[in-house]
Amino acid sequence: MNIHHLELFYYVARFGGITEAVRNMPYGIQQPAISGQVAQLEEHLGVILFQRRPFALTTAGEKLYHFIQPFFSGLDALEIAMQGGQSQLIRIGASTIVLRDHLPEVVLQAKKKHPQLRVALREGYQSQLESLLLREEIDLAVTLIDKRATPGINSKVLLELPMILLVPKASKITDAEQLWKQDPVREPLICMPAAEAITKNLQDALARRSVDWFPTIEVSSLDLVQAYVANGFGIGVAAQIPGVPILPQARVVPLPDFPKVPVGALWRGKPSALVQTFVDLLANRAKVLGEAT
Repeated sequence: MNIHHLELFYYVARFGGITEAVRNMPYGIQQPAISGQVAQLEEHLGVILFQRRPFALTTAGEKLYHFIQPFFSGLDALEIAMQGGQSQLIRIGASTIVLRDHLPEVVLQAKKKHPQLRVALREGYQSQLESLLLREEIDLAVTLIDKRATPGINSKVLLELPMILLVPKASKITDAEQLWKQDPVREPLICMPAAEAITKNLQDALARRSVDWFPTIEVSSLDLVQAYVANGFGIGVAAQIPGVPILPQARVVPLPDFPKVPVGALWRGKPSALVQTFVDLLANRAKVLGEAT
């Protein structure tokens, strides 16, 4: 049997489908390639290994997975043992802003302490990253967080950011009170999903004011909030992030009485030496950013 085909089948079986396997492969490979090569494995064996929709391993697929699983799942531990007992790979999930603007400097600093460092990066927002942590698909997340800890996840607050509204530059809105006087607020609201800390904060604060304002456009990042505001789709709720400029087509309306939104580092269990290095470096960078504002 082709060992590479077995590896692809292992990821399909482990993560419950070809699409999820693509997202979790340790190297880049496209969905058609996995589909084709797993189909070749099935043809070689003369059996169907799994049902496609909904995903389910067949009896033959269960038998093959249980045979190959100890080998492929043990490779990470073997790698760590051969490196002297300490992994040099860290898998980090964060927003686009963190990955683009802040993490490169942190990685460079971490490499001074861990010269063999390897980094795998995943983009996502809070609920996605927490799910990845709980499934042990990343080691560390940096994201907006709730002050109440999620069971099974440890956290460290790095920075607290003021909440703001972003309005199109031509908007007549200059003060948030102009919106709260509407009943309900008629301006289109652009925000992150309801489960995200910044959106929860907004809705909690509006409820205390007996104000109704419901999302018109839901996006997955603060970058997209700003982009859609700048294109005139409505008013966005965001956080004032140090060092991140506001697009010239948008304008900030402060929310001084709204609670600040914590940005934190998240991990599971006792942090490894590598995770602790990154948490410490992130805390130092956050301190510098906080002092600069």
